[in-house]
Amino acid sequence: MARNHGGAASSTSRERARRATVRARASYARGQAKVVERARGRVVQKGEGKASDGNVANIITVVRILFAPVFLWLLLADDGRGGTLRWIAAALFIVGIATDGVDGLLARRRNLVTNVGIMLDPIADKVLIGGALVALSLLGELPWWVTALILVREIGITVFRFSVLRDRVIPASRGGKLKTVIQSVAISYLLTPLPALADSLGFDAAVPWIVGTGVVLIVLAVILTVVTGLDYLWQARQQNRRR
Repeated sequence: MARNHGGAASSTSRERARRATVRARASYARGQAKVVERARGRVVQKGEGKASDGNVANIITVVRILFAPVFLWLLLADDGRGGTLRWIAAALFIVGIATDGVDGLLARRRNLVTNVGIMLDPIADKVLIGGALVALSLLGELPWWVTALILVREIGITVFRFSVLRDRVIPASRGGKLKTVIQSVAISYLLTPLPALADSLGFDAAVPWIVGTGVVLIVLAVILTVVTGLDYLWQARQQNRRR
């Protein structure tokens, strides 16, 4: 009796394991089918049909994200010396930020807008800007409170935007677009080792002016970051009242 009971239990366990394996394989197959389905569609061509998740606009966005670890490694490897690695890091950041409008423009003009692209585009901006700010703070070239303030605002607003995306869309204001431009210019300026260049060329007197310009740019970026963040939340509150 005991042996029969043990054999039955063992058989039941094997059957449960087999069913679990079958369900896992079926789930994996469905996932693969979804990936293949999303990859189908227009990649470059302009039209009204379905756009592929692997279209040219999304590829540019992914490349921008991949720029981040490369320029961060170069920046930290230079260790504040202002050498060739720093110049290359600055160039990669500038290219990554400058192409922000390229992927969006392609997506809109060629009707290649996809949910994946809508999700990845702001992530690319935050990864590039956030990575640069953290690296500059690690190098002691930017106060940590500035980095923390900007990151909290950017990540917080992005999470809030995604959380209400199904209910409504709160468009980016002109102030928000100006904020992004000033942030990009300020960080690009700080990444470029202009003080080291001026010092090496014998223009020591220009160094304080170069540093001062960087301070002014980052102060403007911080002010716009705070003001536009509050404005965004106020717009969301107004929309809630009208609903």
